[in-house]
Amino acid sequence: MVVQALYKHFGKVKAVDGLSFGIRPGEIYGLLGPNGAGKTTTIKCILGLLEVQGGNVTVLGDDPLQSPEKVKEHIGYVAEEPLLYGSLTPREMLNFIASVRGLDEEEATERATRLITSLDVTKYYDSLMETLSRGNKQKVQLIAALLHRPQMLILDEPLSGLDARSSRVVKDILGLHVQRGGSVLLSTHIMEQAQTLCNRIGIINQGRLVAEGTLDELRALEDSAGASLEDIFLKLTDQEQSVRESMDRFRKAYEQAQN
Repeated sequence: MVVQALYKHFGKVKAVDGLSFGIRPGEIYGLLGPNGAGKTTTIKCILGLLEVQGGNVTVLGDDPLQSPEKVKEHIGYVAEEPLLYGSLTPREMLNFIASVRGLDEEEATERATRLITSLDVTKYYDSLMETLSRGNKQKVQLIAALLHRPQMLILDEPLSGLDARSSRVVKDILGLHVQRGGSVLLSTHIMEQAQTLCNRIGIINQGRLVAEGTLDELRALEDSAGASLEDIFLKLTDQEQSVRESMDRFRKAYEQAQN
C-alpha cells in the first residue's frame, strides 16, 4: 500500500497535509499521532470513504475511489468503535458478511468457527450483538475483518476491551498474517503495543509525517539511545514540555492537599 502526497481539508482545517508513507508486504506498520493528528482521516481516505483534495492512495495497485470493490477485497477493517448490527447475532452477522462478499458458504462457516473458537466467543455466537460486552464486540469485528482472508488489515485500536488471553491470540493471528506475506496498518494510542508489535512506525502531527522508521531508527533520529517509544513520540509531537508542566501542577496540588 502506498499513500503519496495526500491532502484532505475540512474547510480551513488541514486534517491531512501532504502525507506520504508506504506499507510493505509482511510488516506491521504503526501509524501514531496525538488526537487530531489526522490518523482517522487518513484511514478513511485509504478505505475510500473520503474524497481527497490532492495526492493518491493505492492498495495493491488499486485506487480506493476508482476501484472501491477491488480495494475492499484486499482490506479487512477493524474500527475503534465496533461497526456491528445490534439486532443480529454474531452467527447472523458473519453469515451476512460472507454472503455480501460472495464467499463459499461452507468454507466461510468453517473459518468463522475456527476464529470464534480461538477468540472464545462460542458461547455468545447466538446472542444479540447489542447484549455483548465491548471486548466481545471487538472480537466479532476482528473475525468479520479476517473472514475473506484479506491481504491487508487496517486496525484502529484492535486490542481495546480485550482480556489478556484474547489480546495474546490476536497478536498471534497478526503474526501469522504477516508471516504469510500480509500487511497490517495499526493505529493505536498505546505506545507499548506499538513498540512490541510494529516493524516500522510512522509518527504524524498536524496531518504531516514527522518521523518514520524502526524503533532503533527513531532513537537514532532523536539521538535518544535506549529511549522508549513513548518518550520519542512525546518529543516528536511537541508534547514533552506539556507533560512536565501538567505533572508540576499535579504535584503542587497533591502536596497542598496533604498539608
